[in-house]
Amino acid sequence: MAINAGAWAIGLVAAMPSGPGPIDDARIAAIAKATKGRIKRFLLTSRTGPDDVVDHVQSCGTDVVQLVDDVPAKTYAALRQKCGGVQIVQVIHVQGPEALDQAKKAAPHCDYILLDSGRTDGPIRELGGTGRTHNWNISRQIVDILTVPVILAGGLSPDNVATACRAVSPFAVDICSGLRGPDMALDAQKLARFAAP
Repeated sequence: MAINAGAWAIGLVAAMPSGPGPIDDARIAAIAKATKGRIKRFLLTSRTGPDDVVDHVQSCGTDVVQLVDDVPAKTYAALRQKCGGVQIVQVIHVQGPEALDQAKKAAPHCDYILLDSGRTDGPIRELGGTGRTHNWNISRQIVDILTVPVILAGGLSPDNVATACRAVSPFAVDICSGLRGPDMALDAQKLARFAAP
């Protein structure tokens, strides 16, 4: 459905501490294999250690790894060394102005920065799929200071994505909960509205 709608990439959500849409690694690997060469395949991982992240990427077989939590610098190095050709996306959860420094610190290690609306300081870590927007003024500042492409996520829907793009001017947008129905499956009508020119 996403490919037919003209999507540039799909996100395959692995185990997370919270949020909608996780699927098991075997299903991620099967989808990645079935769509190889047709669309970019993002593995969303909450793992952080170098060996854990490398193993996850290699077992799932995706083009891109989206690190939804903070990782040590050695994790980026391990991915570059052991997962040649796999692109790295670091998620920055825009909770306040400190996100600018976080993005600047991560950018040299990544192919993309993704700005989301998670909260990493609560009793349960929210690492995506919250359905909440964040301060787009901060996101725009991040776009303006970085040289790597920035993807905007967080509370986007067919109703607000055009406004968000005008405000932030991202390279791309990432929508999760804003395109799902009550059963949390991808909603064909919402997807068509979102993809319409």
